[in-house]
Amino acid sequence: MKQVRLMRLTNGEGLPLPLKKTPGSAGYDLCSAVDIEIPPSHRAGPIRVPTGFAIALPPGIEGQVRARSGLALRGIIVANAPGTIDSDYRGPLDVILANLGPEPYGVKRGDRIAQLVIGAISDSEIVEESFDTGTARGEGGFGSTGR
Repeated sequence: MKQVRLMRLTNGEGLPLPLKKTPGSAGYDLCSAVDIEIPPSHRAGPIRVPTGFAIALPPGIEGQVRARSGLALRGIIVANAPGTIDSDYRGPLDVILANLGPEPYGVKRGDRIAQLVIGAISDSEIVEESFDTGTARGEGGFGSTGR
């Protein structure tokens, strides 16, 4: 098992480490390090919310910051979902939240605001060449396989 290193920042004092709430959870809950109000997106853009930690992922591993389903039901989403954290990034672990709802949404320090899913990535080589598009799907995309 590879270790993901977190460094507690000054604004992270007293906050729990990201934690999986159940044994079957895919993501580690990320908490807000600040009290903040997220205005409706029609009045303001996304808001960067600090978690109080910096992150260091090992080579071959990536982090994806995703919305929590309970918040997404209320219109609070990760604006760049999934937000990708590369293995060579060594900065603060912040979350970019947007409010799709009509009212401001208040976040308190310690509230769970997103989830971090950690996974392996493959090293691939991109090459340019011609190929046969003759599959059942062919060039169909964006809903072409039905609902």
